[in-house]
Amino acid sequence: MKAIIINRYGDSNVLQYTEIEKPIPQEKEVLIKIMAAGINPIDWKIRRGMLKIATGNKFPLQLGFDYGGIIVEKGSQVEQFQIGDEVFGFVNQLPGRTYAEYAIIPASLLVKKPHNQSFIEAAATPLAASTALQVLRDFGGIQAGNRILVNGASGGVGSFAVQIGKIFSAQVDGVCSSKNIDYVTSLGADKVIDYTQEDWRKTEQKYDIIFDAVAKSSFWHCRQLLKPQGTYITTLPNPGIILLNYLGAWLPQKGKVIFFAQAQASDWQFLKEAIESGKLTVRIDRTYTFSQVAAAHNYSESERVRGKIVLIPDEG
Repeated sequence: MKAIIINRYGDSNVLQYTEIEKPIPQEKEVLIKIMAAGINPIDWKIRRGMLKIATGNKFPLQLGFDYGGIIVEKGSQVEQFQIGDEVFGFVNQLPGRTYAEYAIIPASLLVKKPHNQSFIEAAATPLAASTALQVLRDFGGIQAGNRILVNGASGGVGSFAVQIGKIFSAQVDGVCSSKNIDYVTSLGADKVIDYTQEDWRKTEQKYDIIFDAVAKSSFWHCRQLLKPQGTYITTLPNPGIILLNYLGAWLPQKGKVIFFAQAQASDWQFLKEAIESGKLTVRIDRTYTFSQVAAAHNYSESERVRGKIVLIPDEG
């Protein structure tokens, strides 16, 4: 089968779309034909070598976490799914393996695709939406009536965070650039702050949760915006967060960091139900074919993405 691999860390030129051995499912696994694969910033961070402490230096490495696809083979102990079932989710192993024609997935991590999503939309959802859900619900302990702020509200994770905040009946303020104000408003944000016109970190508003979905700030810059038991959560570590590992127990405000969402079928079932009820939607910014993966990574790295980018198989 064909898959996208890297043989060394570097820029987008290291991406290769080439032939590799087709995997065989074990007794509790299924083989999925990938109909679409979502692109996330973690993909190009792995490609650059920014996470090699976790991915190592043994090549080749396959990339890709999100998928929407069809079960084409299954192991002898897989009973709850059938060949032909349409499923979605993300793989729970670095560096990933869904930039490919086929991928092996444990049956325990399968959920049927929302009936009102295309494969492209389904592949754009799991990792980013799971990250937003786990940040707000599990890390932030979101409750009805909370006031939350999402920095990077127009991006992949931020777009989901705004909507999930509203699902939990919170008041949501979103931070974005001027060109994305209407988009973030359409997601349900109660207030949209244009960071090109004002410094959102100097507002007098106090928040129960601040989610820096683009890791452009820090706990120390935001702590004055938190309520006494408020929580600041970011997607990347910084010196302030590292220091909090030592001081957090003595501080009323808390700072947390999420490196990678946990793959949980129960979360995808929650998201599936929210999508099917119309409470959660995904915006596809651009799609590329697998052979155009370098261009897709370059666009993702430009930080101009509104919503999500998805790879689809080349025709034929």
